[in-house]
Amino acid sequence: MEPRGWLPLLLQLGLMWPLGALSEPRLRVFVVPHSHMDVGWLHTVQESMQVYVTNVYNSVVEELTLEKKRRFIAVEQEYFRLWWDGVASDGQKSQVRQLVAEGRLEFVLGGQVMHDEAVTHFDDQILQLTEGHGFLYETFGVRPQFSWQVDPFGASSTTPTLFALAGFNAHVISRIDYNLKKAMQDNRELQFVWRGSRSLSAQQEIFTHVLDQFSYCSEGFNWDGEAIFPGTSPDDMYLQMQIPVTKDNIQIFTSLLVKNALARATWFRTPHVLWPWGCDRQFFNASLQFTNMDIVMEYINSHSLEFNLSVEYATLGDYFRAVHSDQVSWQVRDHRDFLPYSSDMYHAWTGFYASRSGLKGLARRASSLLYAGESMFTRYVLLAPHRFLDPAWGLQQLQQLRWVVSEVQHHDAITGTHVPNVGDMFVEHLSTGMQGVHNLMSYIIQDRFPAHSGPEPGGHFAVVYNPLAWTVTTIITLTVDFPKVSVTDESGLPVPAQVQPSKEMPSAYDLHVLTMIPGLSYRHYSIRPSRSSQEKTGEPEPFVAKTMQFGGRLRRLARQVGGSLVPVNNDCYIVFLDLDTNLMHSVWERQSNRKVYMTQQFMEYHTNSDVWKGPVSDNYVFTPSGVAEPAWEAVRMEIVEGPLVTEIRQYFYRKVNDSEPTFAIYSRLARGPQGSGGELLCHRIEQEYRVGPLELNREAILRTSTKLNTGQVLHSDNNGYQMQRRPYRDYKNNTIARNYYPMVQSAFIQSRRSRLVLLSEQAHGVSSQGNGQVEVMLHRRLVNNDPGNLVVDLTLNDPSVVHPVLWLLLGSRALTSGLRQRSRLALQHRPVVMLREINGEIAPRGSGSRQQEAVTLPPSIHLQILSIPGWKYSSNHTEHLRTLQKDRRPKPKADLRRVLLRLQHLYEVDQDPVLSRPVTVNLRSVLGGLGSVVSVEERSLTGTWDVNEMRRWTWSRRDPHHHRGNSSQPSPPPGGPEVTIYPKEIRTFFIHFQEH
Repeated sequence: MEPRGWLPLLLQLGLMWPLGALSEPRLRVFVVPHSHMDVGWLHTVQESMQVYVTNVYNSVVEELTLEKKRRFIAVEQEYFRLWWDGVASDGQKSQVRQLVAEGRLEFVLGGQVMHDEAVTHFDDQILQLTEGHGFLYETFGVRPQFSWQVDPFGASSTTPTLFALAGFNAHVISRIDYNLKKAMQDNRELQFVWRGSRSLSAQQEIFTHVLDQFSYCSEGFNWDGEAIFPGTSPDDMYLQMQIPVTKDNIQIFTSLLVKNALARATWFRTPHVLWPWGCDRQFFNASLQFTNMDIVMEYINSHSLEFNLSVEYATLGDYFRAVHSDQVSWQVRDHRDFLPYSSDMYHAWTGFYASRSGLKGLARRASSLLYAGESMFTRYVLLAPHRFLDPAWGLQQLQQLRWVVSEVQHHDAITGTHVPNVGDMFVEHLSTGMQGVHNLMSYIIQDRFPAHSGPEPGGHFAVVYNPLAWTVTTIITLTVDFPKVSVTDESGLPVPAQVQPSKEMPSAYDLHVLTMIPGLSYRHYSIRPSRSSQEKTGEPEPFVAKTMQFGGRLRRLARQVGGSLVPVNNDCYIVFLDLDTNLMHSVWERQSNRKVYMTQQFMEYHTNSDVWKGPVSDNYVFTPSGVAEPAWEAVRMEIVEGPLVTEIRQYFYRKVNDSEPTFAIYSRLARGPQGSGGELLCHRIEQEYRVGPLELNREAILRTSTKLNTGQVLHSDNNGYQMQRRPYRDYKNNTIARNYYPMVQSAFIQSRRSRLVLLSEQAHGVSSQGNGQVEVMLHRRLVNNDPGNLVVDLTLNDPSVVHPVLWLLLGSRALTSGLRQRSRLALQHRPVVMLREINGEIAPRGSGSRQQEAVTLPPSIHLQILSIPGWKYSSNHTEHLRTLQKDRRPKPKADLRRVLLRLQHLYEVDQDPVLSRPVTVNLRSVLGGLGSVVSVEERSLTGTWDVNEMRRWTWSRRDPHHHRGNSSQPSPPPGGPEVTIYPKEIRTFFIHFQEH
C-alpha cells in the first residue's frame, strides 16, 4: 500500500534548504532500487504475476547485467520463487546467481511475504521467514541480514527479537504514529538499538532504522508508469509516469532529488542518507527506470561539490555497512512497541485488528493444523516402515500448507485490508492446503492404526492426537446424530462422556468425551449407537444432560439486578447468573476465595459512511461516531447441565420480535481430574460466540465489565510472544480508536488482588474504555463512499456470521501468571480429532503394538516446532557452497532424517518464582521415543546458520548495561544433547536421527 506523497513538502523545503547551503561533511546518498509487491491486496497473486511481477524480475535482471553500477533489493520470496520456478530461463538463473554472488542483487527480509506485525502470531512469522530463508540458502547459499518491514501498519517489539535470532544485523520499519515520528525526526532519533525482549535484553538487540516521513516511495522518479490490470484503461498507465530526463529538464530532477536528500540528512546522525527508490508495483520496465536515473545521478555526481553530496546505487547492506563503520554511539530502546499506528489525528489504524474476522480465524486454524501435522508426520517417518504412504507425497502436503499459511501473514492478507476477490483467493488457498494435510493425517492413521474385522457396522472410530509435548487433560466434543451412544477406549473400557442437544443444530447432539493424552500421542475411541440389549446388561452409557429454559428478558425492563441468582459451578469457579437480566452477575474464584462482580454484553460502535461529512471507518481505520451502544433488546437463556460440562447458552436478539438471535454466548465450565493438566481444564471458562450478520456500519464488541479497580490499564500481547502494558490515554481526537490494541492471543486487566485474563483463538482488537472494563472487537461490517475505496472495490461489507472463541481465567496474579502461558497453548493447539465410520471393523484392543512413546517437556518449555523441513542442503556451510559451485541445479532427495526442532521458554525472567527459572533439557532423552539421536546442531532461528559461526554486528550504545548475555548468543557446547534454556529464549536445532 502506497504511503502519502512528498512533493508538496519539498516545495517548502526548497525555501529552507538552498543548494549548497550545508557546511557539514559531504553526504553520501544511497539510492536503493526496489519494488513493493503486495502478495494480495488489490489483485490476486496470479494477476500480479501476469501483469507486473514477471516483468519486474525479467527486466531488472537484464538491466543489472548490462551495467555493473546498478543495484536492486528483492523482498517477497513468494513472488521471486514463482518467477524462479515457473518463468526464469536457465540463462536468467545463471545471471541471477552471478548478480547475487557479486552483491548487486540483494535479498532483504527474505521471508515469503512482508508480514503484518499487529495481528500475526510469532509462530507464523517464524514459519514464513523459515520458508523463504530455506529456499534462498538452498538455492544461492545466501542468508538475508537486513529486514525491510516498511509497510506493516505499526511495529511490534517481537519482530526485532526474531530478526536478531535469525542473524539479521539491522532492521528497517516505517509506519509508526505520526506524532512520534515527527518528534523522532526533530530529535534525530530515527535510528536506535532496539532490545525487543525484556528478558533477553541485550542478548538479542538489533540496530533499527525508522524511515522518515517520505517512507519507502520516491515520488517524481517513476518512469515506467502504472501496471495495467484487466478491466482498467490503458490511459491509466501514464497518470503516474514521469517525463523522460533530457538536457532541458535535468535540473528539475536533480533539484528534486538533492533537496529531498538534504532534508532527510537533517534527521539522521551520520552523513549517510538512505534514499529508497521505487514504490508499489514499480520497475516492471526497469530499462526506463535505470536509463533515466543514470542521467540524473551522473549529473549530480559531476556537480557533487556544488551540491555537497554524492549519489550511488546501493543495496540495503551497502547503506548499513557505511553507518556501522562510523561507530556512532546509539540510543537504546526497550521492549516497548510502536502500536497502535495513526497516520494523522483523524486516522487510527486500529480497525484492521478485527477486519475479516472469519479469515483471521481460518488462518489460525490452518496454522494449528499445520503444527499438528508436522509432528505427526515426523513421528510417522522416523518410526518406519511406511507401508501405505509415500513420505515424499506427505512432505508435499505439508509444504503446500506451509506456503499458504506463510502467504496469509502478508500485511494486506490476515489484516483484512484487501479487496473481496483477493480474500476469496486466500480462503481457497488455505482450504486446499488444509484438505491436503487432513488427507495426510488420515493416511497416517490408517497406516499406523489399522482396524480389524468386527461384527456390525455403525458409529465411528475417533482417533485423537495431542500435538503438545505434555500430557493434556481436556474434553473433546463430537457431533453425533443419535442420543444413546456407547463410548469405549482402545482397551474396550467405557470412558466418561456426556450427550446433549447441539446448540445450533436442532437434529444433532453434542458428545463430550473426557480424555487424557500424553505428549505427541494418540487415544482411540469407538462411538456406537447403544442397543437395548446393551442397556439390559447394564453397560454404562454417556450421561444425557438436562436442559433448563429461562424466559426472555428485555434490556429496558430489567428489574432489580441480582435479586435472583442461579449458580453454575465446577471445582474452581462458581458463575452466578442473574435471572432478572439473563446476564452473568459475578464469578467466585474458589482458590483465592474472592467474588468478582462481572457482566457481559454485546455492544456496537456506529460509524459514519459519508466521507463528505467526516472521517469514516474502513478496512484499516476505526473511526466511531460515538461511544458503544447496546446491540440487543432481549436475551434468552438456557443452562445445559451434566457431570462433565455445564453449558450456559445466552441468545441476544437485536429486536424483541426477531426470530433468530444476532449474537450468542456459549459458556462452558468443565469438571475433570486435577492432576495431569486437569488444573488447566478446571481454571477456565470457555466461551464461544455467535456474531452476525451485522447491520451496515456497525462494529460489534463484547464488553466485559467488572468491579475490579484496574486504573483503566490494559495488558495485551505482542504476537503471542510477550505482553505490553497499555494505559488509557486521552487525545484531542479519536480517543476511543487510539486506545484500541491488537490482541493476538491474550490480554488481561487486574486489580491489586485479582486478574481477569482473556485468551483468544484468533486476533481481535481489544481495549479498556473504562475502569474495570475490557472489550473485544469481534466483527465489523462497513460501507462508505470514499472514492479511493470505491474505485478498487476495497470494501468491508462483510455479512458473515462468525464464531470466535475466548477463554476466561480469573484468579490471583500468581495463579494466572502460572496458568496463562500453558492455557493459551492448550487453546491454540487443541487435540486433533479424526473420525472414521465403522464398517464392520473394530479397533485393536490393548495399547496396540504401534503405540508410540510420549514426548514430554518440562512445564515451562514449549515444543514450538517438530518437523521434517525436507531441505536438501548440507548443514556444513562450506560443503553446501562447494556443492552449489559444482552443480548449479542439484536435485538430491530431501533429508528425511534431519528434524527441525524449536524450543521456547514460556516465561519472563520474573513472572513466576518457579516457572521462570532456566531449564536444562536432554534432547536425546526427550526425543528417545522418536528414534536414536545421532547428533544435535544448534542453528539460527530459520535454520540457515550454525550458531557457532553466526557473528552479528555489535553497535555502540549510550546505555552499555547488558542485563543477561551480550549481542550474540552464548556459544553452546558443539553437538551436545543437553541444553539450558533461559526465560523467553527460542532455541532452534537440527536433530539427526539414525537410519533404519
